[in-house]
Amino acid sequence: WAEAREAYLRQGRNQQALDTVEKAAFFVTLDDTEQRYKAEDPVRSLDSYAKSLLHGKCYDRWFDKSFNLIVFRNGTMGLNAEHSWADAPIIGHLWEHVLSMDPVKLGYTEEGHCKGNPHPSLPGPQRLQWNIPAECQTAIASSLTVAKALADDVDSHIIPFNCFGKGLIKKCRTSPDAFIQIALQLAHFRDKGRFCLTYEASMTRMFREGRTETVRSCTVETCAFARSMVEDNPRELRLKLLKEAATRHQQLYRLAMTGGGIDRHLFCLYVVSKYLGEDSAFLKEVLSEPWRLSTSQTPLQQVELFDLARHPEYVSSGGGFGPVADDGYGVSYIILGENLINFHISSKHSSPETDSHRFGNLIKQAMLDILALFQLDANALA
Repeated sequence: WAEAREAYLRQGRNQQALDTVEKAAFFVTLDDTEQRYKAEDPVRSLDSYAKSLLHGKCYDRWFDKSFNLIVFRNGTMGLNAEHSWADAPIIGHLWEHVLSMDPVKLGYTEEGHCKGNPHPSLPGPQRLQWNIPAECQTAIASSLTVAKALADDVDSHIIPFNCFGKGLIKKCRTSPDAFIQIALQLAHFRDKGRFCLTYEASMTRMFREGRTETVRSCTVETCAFARSMVEDNPRELRLKLLKEAATRHQQLYRLAMTGGGIDRHLFCLYVVSKYLGEDSAFLKEVLSEPWRLSTSQTPLQQVELFDLARHPEYVSSGGGFGPVADDGYGVSYIILGENLINFHISSKHSSPETDSHRFGNLIKQAMLDILALFQLDANALA
């Protein structure tokens, strides 16, 4: 890729065209496929929607851009964001502004057009000119083959979990995030019969230029609870272990948010060791361990721009990402209002150990099994 860029895109009209793209704020794709949520076929329609936004046909997304605004043939939209410059809360905040601007702030004319006036000095679209010789076309075709193989290997699955949501979890006097993370550990243990190094992203925005810190959510306490659920144990013991696991998870999350996590410090030590030219067996081992379960919660309505209860049609299904490890899962979840949690699950078809749909079913069951421990009465469940 670097050699092809140097050979074919560093001079003449190609350099000028590429420079125009790379200096643009973002990239717009007018996708010729149709994607939308279908109530009559929610699973396949959402899976297709997510997979298209993640990689499309590979040649119709500019993955190096800050973000791609993707507009499908039937008018639905979505984003594909490059991760180095921002984290999910930034993209989520931006997207909620997009969702709320037309219907809530501007409104529509009687003909159905957006209100507002086009900027008078906006230039019209211009076709970029490229000179692509045969050798460059060969390089492009080769890269596309590699990209398509990677994209086709992604097993992407979305679960709109509507059996219960944040409202009922709070009645259990449990942190919703801890509840979900413990459910993920139980599901993973049932799926693979073992535990793994688990990544949960925590924000460090209390600090200037803060980004993220890692919550290592596969704790001793969570493992003890998961084991109790697959062994023959009384409900009281399981509930006790669950509460201990939830308390521990909240402690770790608070530490991560307030600068008390360990992973960014470990990375800093790694960078310093490279600068000093010193090898560290400890750092090599710690930083080479794969995150076979990588998780993240997408925050919703950091600023309340519209009422989700009154406008359910503006509810976003959230965002997702690919698996970090070849034999692992990527799980992103978004808590929507009081009664809905969307899970985005990804893995690789090529791994005999993973299956996104199977894992999704196990997550559902784990959520229900944990809730059952609290034996809430009918009024709470109503």
